[in-house]
Parts: sequence; C-alpha cells; structure tokens
Amino acid sequence: MSSAILEAERMEQTIAAPPANLLTAGPLTRETSDGLAPLQAKAWERFESIPMPLRTNEEWRFSNLKRINLSVYTQPVALDQAAAESLVARSKGLEKAAGRLVFGNDELLSNELFSESLRQKGVIWLPLEQAATEHPELFSKYFMREEAILGGQKFAALHQSQVRAGTFLYVPRGVEIELPVESFHWLHGAGGSCFPHTLIVAEEMSKVTVVDYFQSDSEDSEGFACGMNDLWLGAGANVTYVCAQKWSSKALAFQINSTVVGRDARAVALNLNLGASLARTESVSRLRGQGGRSDMLAVSVADETQELDQRTFQIHEVRNTSSDLLYKNSLDDTARTIFAGLIRVDPGAHQTDAYQKVRNLLLSDESEANSAPGLEIEADDVRCTHGATTGQIDAEEFFYLLSRGIQPKEARKLIVHGFLQEVLDRLGHAAIAELLSEMVHAKFDAKAR
Repeated sequence: MSSAILEAERMEQTIAAPPANLLTAGPLTRETSDGLAPLQAKAWERFESIPMPLRTNEEWRFSNLKRINLSVYTQPVALDQAAAESLVARSKGLEKAAGRLVFGNDELLSNELFSESLRQKGVIWLPLEQAATEHPELFSKYFMREEAILGGQKFAALHQSQVRAGTFLYVPRGVEIELPVESFHWLHGAGGSCFPHTLIVAEEMSKVTVVDYFQSDSEDSEGFACGMNDLWLGAGANVTYVCAQKWSSKALAFQINSTVVGRDARAVALNLNLGASLARTESVSRLRGQGGRSDMLAVSVADETQELDQRTFQIHEVRNTSSDLLYKNSLDDTARTIFAGLIRVDPGAHQTDAYQKVRNLLLSDESEANSAPGLEIEADDVRCTHGATTGQIDAEEFFYLLSRGIQPKEARKLIVHGFLQEVLDRLGHAAIAELLSEMVHAKFDAKAR
C-alpha cells in the first residue's frame, strides 16, 4: 500500500477520533516544539496535584461550586471551512483598529495588522504560538511569570497545560499605537473548550489600547473557557485593556488577569461581563514603580440564573502609588454576584492612595449581591478607602420617567444604563465606550423580546 494512501487513512482516522475529555486529555499535544511545549507537561502535573476548590476555602466563599464540572467538556475541536469563515465574518468590533486577530476553538482564523509602519517601529503583533517560537527569550521573560493567588491556581495550571491561542503584543520604548488592536475568541459547538491568552509588554513611554472579545457562536451551547492575560508596563507606559465577554448563557468561564505597573506608568483595565452561566474573574494589580497607577473597572449585567464571581487584589509594593477600583453590577431575576476585593499596602509603601468601590443595582427581589471589600495596611501616611452599596431603582426617578410618557421597561433600561455609564466613561475612549454600551443595550433588548 502506498505511503500516500496510508497518510490519507491516518488523517481520516484522526478526523474521526472523538475529542479528548479535559480531565483525562493530558497536556496539549504539539506537532512542533516551541516555547510553550516545555511548560505544558509540568503545568498538567500541577493541575492534577491541586485539589478542586472547596467552598470552605476563603477564596471561594459564597461560590456555587456545584456548577463547576470539568468532566463534561472536551479539548478544542477543529472547525470546518464554513464555520471558520462564518466566525471571521461575525467578528465585528470597532470601525477603526490597528490590527485584528480572530480565533475559533483556539485555532487562528485571521491575522491582520493594518499598518506596516508599526512593524518598522519594532512592534511585534503575533499569535501566541508563533511568538513563543520566534521570540523565545522575550516570550519566556513575561509569559505567566506572576502566579495566580486568588484561588484559581488549579485553573491557571489547566490553562497553561492547554494554551495555544492568543495575542502577543510587544510595544517598544516610546512607540504609541494610536488605534486599538482587537482579538476575537470564539467557542463553536457544544461541550468544547478554549484557553485564550493575551500577553502585552509595553516598554518605557509606550502607549497602546487592546480589546479582547470572548463570544460563543450560539446563545444556548454549553462550553468552557479558561482565559488569562499578562499586562506588563514599563516606566511611563500607558496601557488600556478591555475584556468584553458574552459567552453563551450555558457556558462556564474563568478569566485570570495580571497587571504589573512600573514607575510613573498607568494601567486601565475594564471587564465587561454579559454572558456565561457562571463567570469567575480574578484580577490582580501589582504597583511596582513609584508614581504608578492602576484603574480597575468592571460592568456586569446578570439575569436569569447567572452567577458572576469577582475577586480582586490591589497590591502596593512601593511608595507613592495609586489604584482606583470601580465595579458596578446590575442584577435581575435570580442572578447572583460575588465580590471579594483586597487593598494591600506593603511595608514601606508610604503615600499610597487607594480606593475600592462596588455598587450593586437589584432589579428584582430574588437577585442577590454579596460584597466583601477589605484593607490590609502595613505602612504609614496612606489614604485608603473602600465601600460597597446595594440598592434598588429609585422610585422617584422611575416615576419621573413614567410621567414623561416612557414605558416601564424602557424607563428601567434607561436607569440601568445611566447607572453603568459612569464606569464606561472612565475608559477615556469614546468609541470603545459606545461599543460596550451597545453590547449592554443588546442584552436588555434580547431579554425584552
């Protein structure tokens, strides 16, 4: 039998083979050796050695762990050409962008950098696997160098053992990318998984805005997403990062965010949470350079039986740094939100200026908001405040809109949007704020139908 026929039969068997279950799959099998391969076997060993979280763990307090069952999911499944083309066509973001990557089930579908001048300035904009191979020293210096510390260690290990898709963006010293860069990550089919990763390295005095979109191809398809990002800001750098997720209503999603801020640098990070049955985010911001600032923002719209679990950590490691957290949640039906956040000021980190505010708007009597902000201060001469509020729509404000002829559903939507808009405006980017506002409107409109 000819080698060509044998190869054809092998390919047919490979295509016909069912996808591997996540709990028994082992580390991702790679056709070629690259900068990720050596890490993945060790990561799988860590994943297997770390027990599943228990509700008695402080980091998982209030969480509904019964919703976390990894045994029903499989490794990513390859897409056929029609599905791939459809997802690329549906990847609509900003009207103007500097570049765009599209992934489906962790497979690169499209790669566009719209300005050749950026390459000439030394900007590196590559899919994660390619960057690990072509720039191994730079990649290994920054990829997952900060450990997950808010309870998601097991899921971080699973992510590292399976990751292949994502964005690597390196911005050299003094380079400013005027237009945002975008990445789209799609879950296609039922029962699959994806492991998106974003790695941004902004050198001294550079500036960039990045928007990640996380979406399911179908509103009612089950799936598992386990994403991470690493944001590294050199001295005087300015990075704005937006994570906009609208996974399907039956998806299980984890997102672990790490930001390291250098001297006189500023990071602004916003999480928009619209989809998933259970979505857990863990966000850690480390202030490591004097004059550094981190703004941590989130807008969450939960309804039906959704649960949004938010854990944050603002770590001030040196003196004269600032951080400001503003999270706003809108809850309807029997939806639940959980917020647990801590501001820590390390010894010697004097002149720290840190804020933490969480506001919950309950649209039904059955919705539930759990908030636990906290402070841990080991330095003098600091200003740190935190607080959480939970309330319902103001009756007088609602009656005022009704008296102007506005229908009750529309009046309620207007009030909720006004409540959330403060966070979107903090981005300082009108086009992105408008796009995110449209996504919020779309969720309310879908519920009204």
